Amino acid sequence: MQPDILSERELIAEILAGKPERYYELIAPIERRIYFTAYEILRVQADAEDVAQEAILKAFRNLASFKGEARFSTWLFSITINEARQQLRKHREVSLDSPADHGSGGDEDYTPINLADWRELPLDTVLNKEMAAHLEQAIASLSLSYREVLVLRDIDGISTAEAAEALSISEANVKVRLLRARLMLRDYFVSHCLLPKSAPAGRGRR
Repeated sequence: MQPDILSERELIAEILAGKPERYYELIAPIERRIYFTAYEILRVQADAEDVAQEAILKAFRNLASFKGEARFSTWLFSITINEARQQLRKHREVSLDSPADHGSGGDEDYTPINLADWRELPLDTVLNKEMAAHLEQAIASLSLSYREVLVLRDIDGISTAEAAEALSISEANVKVRLLRARLMLRDYFVSHCLLPKSAPAGRGRR
């Protein structure tokens, strides 16, 4: 269980007061989530391990600058995402200065597939061993700005406000990007014939 804000502050105060060994208690509840966040962005295990380790070390080195206005985990997610972006820039896999990665998230002209029975991506359908590989490919197909939001909200499970803080964008932009990301995932499954494109006879839009 992740420490509450009060216990986080107490732990941080003790660490800064000369008990660095308590830092592990602070990061232990979210250490694996930090790695998986890096992995879902980078898609390379070794790079994700490097980024997660660097983010955790950077947070430790700069712990005195943490103001405590948000959760420590939100701050650490922000550091992780920035480190992952730098890794992508290093490999030149994505331009971090392109319009698609800023503002409202780009792809304003994206048009979702029109389903007779509209619904968001049915996670109970795709979250099983048989479909796991397809889900990984679908997430990897998203552009960086959408992938980041989807990972923070639907995989890490943090709130809209925390995601906005971690990404340094507005809550409105988080909501827009998340909706588009979910639609893109749904359409990926439809276009690959993994979900029906139209509803069974007799079922209309609700």
